[in-house]
Amino acid sequence: MPQDETRVWTPAEIMRTSGAYWMSSALHSAVALDIFTLLDGVSLTAEEIAAKAGCDRRGTSTLLTALTALRLLEKSGSTYADCPAARQYLSARSPDYLGHIVLHHSHLVPAWSRLTEAVRAGAPTRESAHRSRDAEEREHFLLGMFNVASQQAKLIADALDFGDCADLLDLGGGPGAYAVHFCLKNPRLSAVIYDLPTTRPVAEKVLERFDLRGRVGFMEGDFLKDPVAGRYDVVWISQVLHAMDDADAGTLLTKAAAALKPRGRVFIQEFMLDDARDGPEHPALFGCNMLVGTERGKVYTRGELEGLLTKTGARRVFRVNIALPQGCAVMAGEF
Repeated sequence: MPQDETRVWTPAEIMRTSGAYWMSSALHSAVALDIFTLLDGVSLTAEEIAAKAGCDRRGTSTLLTALTALRLLEKSGSTYADCPAARQYLSARSPDYLGHIVLHHSHLVPAWSRLTEAVRAGAPTRESAHRSRDAEEREHFLLGMFNVASQQAKLIADALDFGDCADLLDLGGGPGAYAVHFCLKNPRLSAVIYDLPTTRPVAEKVLERFDLRGRVGFMEGDFLKDPVAGRYDVVWISQVLHAMDDADAGTLLTKAAAALKPRGRVFIQEFMLDDARDGPEHPALFGCNMLVGTERGKVYTRGELEGLLTKTGARRVFRVNIALPQGCAVMAGEF
């Protein structure tokens, strides 16, 4: 697919793109300081917000002005209030809260600021590529992934026909967004989430929230090193392969195929590049995120994913006909 022909690279557009981190930094700070939750349902002055947030009055006023100009806040006289979208998506009281993924993006900024270094060295610059995430950062990552995945899981659950399938393995499933929504859509389906032990506490909170602890279980393990117990009609692998090179991706898919019952299916969801490697935009930029954050991660093309599934032994490989945001695609392999 060619690049977006609607974008015209004028000097103004170049300048806007170069300084786009100003907007994201203002958003990151507002979420980190919980400004939108403080203003959920009320109007407050800059002084009142500064006092509640434990911040300097001048600093708070400057940030509030920026948020108002971005139309995330509404100003009336000397008071500020959330705009409707901020109230829905950025107040921690909202069920549609996206603050966790915003804070995850904030955690990525130091590594992205060193992208030039990563390109020169071909090595990650993100510290957490070399250490485990601390508990707070890990929780923002997992819950952020759950928030984003839940929106797509509903679309995918409507598009996929699980038919008479009884068992699903959500391999590398994190907090279990897909296992949850697939089971909600298919009453006969049960699922197992397979992920690291550090993920379990967050996943169990999610399962309790949706009252699915009896139908969705959690299996602890490192899917590249440890065995995968059980046999399943479906193995679902979402946004996992991009952290791996071809060899590790092949190892994981071999384990997935071995965990299938006869005539089972493997589904892979990834940000997918066109075979010409000229887009879409989000998968291409996500490749830079893998460069600064992982040792060998990459974004796969459609042909590469088809090749991995075929090499693993899939009898038939196809792309699921569903439109998803951010260049996501779902590939299926029938075994």
